[in-house]
Amino acid sequence: MPNFLESLYYGELIPNEANVPRDPQYRQLCRQVSESMDSWKGKLSVDEFRELEELFELYQKLQSMELAASFSQGFRLGARMVVEVYVE
Repeated sequence: MPNFLESLYYGELIPNEANVPRDPQYRQLCRQVSESMDSWKGKLSVDEFRELEELFELYQKLQSMELAASFSQGFRLGARMVVEVYVE
């Protein structure tokens, strides 16, 4: 089994793909979003629904950027804590 750094180097660690919330409401909310999208698909024309999907894709890109920034900040904070523990 490769160590942590080797796994990171070879691209075997992909934190954002392994991050599934454990909150019991998560699956219920996913189901609600899916049902709502199905409902909107029936209400809108093909072009309008495509525009709605494009809007959601833009929103997901923003969320992804925010999550990456949060991950980096959290990692930095954790590293600073470790450094402080070893310094003192």
